[in-house]
Amino acid sequence: MTFFSTIIAFVVALGLLIVFHEFGHYLVARWCGVKVLRFSIGFGQPLLTKRWGNDQTEWVVAALPLGGYVKMLDEREGEVAPEDLTRSFNRKPVVHRFAIVAAGPVANFLLAIILYWVLFMLGVSGMKPVVGPIAPATPAAFAAFEMGETIVKIGTEPVATWQDARWVLLSHAVERSPAVIVDVIDRSGEIVSRQLDLSSMQSSDLDGDFLRKIGLSSYQPAIKPIIAKVTADSAGSRAGLLPGDEIVSVNGSKTTLWEEVVQRIRTSPGVPLALEIQRNNRITNIEVVPDTTTENGEKIGRIGIGPQIDQDELEKLLIKVSYPAGPALIKAVHKTWEMSVFTLQMLWKMVVGEVSWKNVSGPITIADYAGKSAQMGLASYLGFLALISISLGVLNLLPIPILDGGHLMYYVVEIVKGSPLSVRATEIGQQVGMALLFTLMAFAIYNDVSRLISS
Repeated sequence: MTFFSTIIAFVVALGLLIVFHEFGHYLVARWCGVKVLRFSIGFGQPLLTKRWGNDQTEWVVAALPLGGYVKMLDEREGEVAPEDLTRSFNRKPVVHRFAIVAAGPVANFLLAIILYWVLFMLGVSGMKPVVGPIAPATPAAFAAFEMGETIVKIGTEPVATWQDARWVLLSHAVERSPAVIVDVIDRSGEIVSRQLDLSSMQSSDLDGDFLRKIGLSSYQPAIKPIIAKVTADSAGSRAGLLPGDEIVSVNGSKTTLWEEVVQRIRTSPGVPLALEIQRNNRITNIEVVPDTTTENGEKIGRIGIGPQIDQDELEKLLIKVSYPAGPALIKAVHKTWEMSVFTLQMLWKMVVGEVSWKNVSGPITIADYAGKSAQMGLASYLGFLALISISLGVLNLLPIPILDGGHLMYYVVEIVKGSPLSVRATEIGQQVGMALLFTLMAFAIYNDVSRLISS
């Protein structure tokens, strides 16, 4: 994925989410009879402007595309003509103001439902949840999981792919559930139940591949140690490895499976490895020094090679799940609700210290995910857009002054006490909100930079 295409995928994602969010505010404001002065995508210097509609609303695309806003007629922000007083935002009943502000996050949730709906109708491809080798002394080992079993249900949730299984297990891992019932089809074709104890999961276990901490992995067909591709300017390329080479041994130890080669390379960052290569029916000896990289806080080795995979064997492990329009819509609503609740749970656990703040992502990581999901295809990109739309909706509903949720909090207070908060209280709230928001942004950008450096 090129830098340019990553930027395009990010800008398209950001533009769609911002337009939907702000259009929610705009539409409900119009329904409530409020005059809209400006609809802006982005902040700062306007790049494109166009006046349109009976109210001559100014439609703007601005220089900094990290957000947007809808500017409404308001006596607190300037003089209002007598004939327009009834269309001023501040003159509207508190219920109307509440609806206008809430409409932005609600629009993001509706967008997520639409995206998931389309996604579930198109069909979701994934790996069948067939269990691979079980790591010893792990919750999966204690639960007596066996390689080759297929997971069909976790708790009350049926699962069809490893993506489904990963998501449901993650929600249980976050809660540190002590008794998760997992139904599997064993190798004899019988449905049996396993009981996973996830009470020992630590917050650090959730930062990386938590399935490995549980002891589970996806089943992989036996892959011979034959190189199919060599990444340019990688350790393998510099050492002279070529597509078609078969790795016979590593440091004198015979290898028959690709996974064996991978494990030796991963555990040898910066350490020279003597490879015995079979090339064109001749044996060649090559020394390679794995590049050092960091994965989940651990230094590992990589040499930039990919395996030759038997497509027929791989196809047997793939599945595509799709639904008719009605069931797809129900599933989309359920998925959006489920993801929203989980996002709130994760935020709360970050606040109380049960989950690391390393999980907070900023624009650099989001742009990277946008590019990677777009490269993987339409289904992955739609799923990414839905997830980000939910995150944006949840974030904006947090009771932080300056966000939509902060304004909603003010309106709830106004409804309870019968009058608006004082100007002074509102100003203090804005200052606190700005401080909290900038702190959150600092965490996100710091995490982005850390990930960038470590990768």
